[in-house]
Amino acid sequence: MATITFHTNIHNLPENQAGDEPTLIDHTAGTGLGFFGGNFGISVPVNQWQKATYVTNAAGTDEGVQVSNIRYNDDVSVRPSGSVVQEVVTIGNSGIPNYQAPLNIRFEHTEDVSAVNCRLRIFDRSDIDNGAVGVTTQVYEVRHPNPKQNVDYHLEHRGIDNHGYVTFIGGDSPSDMSLTASPGASGLNTSSAAEETLPEFSEGLRNWKYQEGAAHRSSRHDWFLALSASPDSVGSKTDYALYFTLEYM
Repeated sequence: MATITFHTNIHNLPENQAGDEPTLIDHTAGTGLGFFGGNFGISVPVNQWQKATYVTNAAGTDEGVQVSNIRYNDDVSVRPSGSVVQEVVTIGNSGIPNYQAPLNIRFEHTEDVSAVNCRLRIFDRSDIDNGAVGVTTQVYEVRHPNPKQNVDYHLEHRGIDNHGYVTFIGGDSPSDMSLTASPGASGLNTSSAAEETLPEFSEGLRNWKYQEGAAHRSSRHDWFLALSASPDSVGSKTDYALYFTLEYM
């Protein structure tokens, strides 16, 4: 039996607890992530990016746990593309650890399998071929098991080649964002190229466990995502959802 679940890392999770299990999001009950201004219930100004992320209901009115917030930054001086983490530090995307990503997508199976053609879309909650209404979203796949922030311990085995965000523009028909094939449990699978650029352990902390690329088989695969949202107009944006699909063998 195969399952897909969604999890989140809580706000200000300290580095020494980076191995803690993320909190389950009960998406079957209509629960998901909501993006706000400085705190829950505060609107994000038009054409700006959220400063707080919470677990909430479909209408964005139920205050759940506050989660790790990563805000898109278009400052070209930040390499190679920038993020503001917890409104504390601006760093390059390649320096964001997995445990600070607000969303963990988890695929589990009763047998060891590989996961391929892993794709994500932001859509209008009704039809996956329709873009979200009135909101633009930036999505970045984090591949950085080592908990040291702002250090390039990222993995080479990735869904895309660069460290830029993928943009989903409100109202536009969405294209698929490719995610890493067979990332393994906790995202600890990479390719043999990592051996040349990244040791298995750095300062006693693990960077990777497997180097099998897309052929890696596991009963669990984890993806970690940074999500940042900007409203295109005034008002709550509820025609807004995330779609994820894969094939396993």
